[in-house]
Amino acid sequence: MALAAVLPALARRLALSRQHLRSPLPSVTAFSRSYRGDSPSDSQKDMIEIPLPPWQERTDEPIATKRARLLYESRKRGMLENCILLSLFAKEYLHQMTEKQLNLYDRLINEPSNDWDIYHWATEAKPAPEIFENEILALLRDFAKNKNKEQRLRAPDLEYLFEKPQ
Repeated sequence: MALAAVLPALARRLALSRQHLRSPLPSVTAFSRSYRGDSPSDSQKDMIEIPLPPWQERTDEPIATKRARLLYESRKRGMLENCILLSLFAKEYLHQMTEKQLNLYDRLINEPSNDWDIYHWATEAKPAPEIFENEILALLRDFAKNKNKEQRLRAPDLEYLFEKPQ
């Protein structure tokens, strides 16, 4: 007899639990979230703009220090794609760049506030602003094409820094 009284209450409780699994809020379904992307109706009021200091050329920096800094900055990016692309590019070309070329490379990797811009310019997915169209970006674009079909899955180890030049 007691079991007959408990079963309806247990059944109601299980039904509520199943509904709660579908959605924690009673009026919201589990599929109510969606990607807004770059839709024209997006006001982007929920975006926070973080002001970055403007890029400044370091004219008093010794060339060896500049190379070391650019090597580090090529390896430590905000996204893995650029870490791999720029660190391998730096390994290949940084040691032979002139001071003028180092300054162009410095501007290319440090002035844009969005790492995706650099990646899109290097892979020619988007055109670069005129100020970045120079010999270094052309060299980076050619490097990004990977004409030798090298396997580029990670940033290079740093042992090459300690090898004697040939």
